Amino acid sequence: MNSNTHVIQVTNVSPSAASEQMRTLFGFLGNIEELKLFPPDDSPLPVTSRVCFVKFHESESVGVSQHLTNTVFVDRALIVVPFHPG
Repeated sequence: MNSNTHVIQVTNVSPSAASEQMRTLFGFLGNIEELKLFPPDDSPLPVTSRVCFVKFHESESVGVSQHLTNTVFVDRALIVVPFHPG
């Protein structure tokens, strides 16, 4: 893949999905350097949908992870796209 990003953006994440569940799911695709879920697990605000950013050690994991687009996780079909800062 000609993309050199190490980060993916995952949208349409279920409000009931926890960051540890996301780490487990994407951990099968490569070594995770960092994972951020917004709003965070301990957010007091009502949540209708969440966004997750996953940074992999290897950029090749970004291409592989895009195959999880439309995979139903908890109760929503995930949308996975490469994320280019800036």
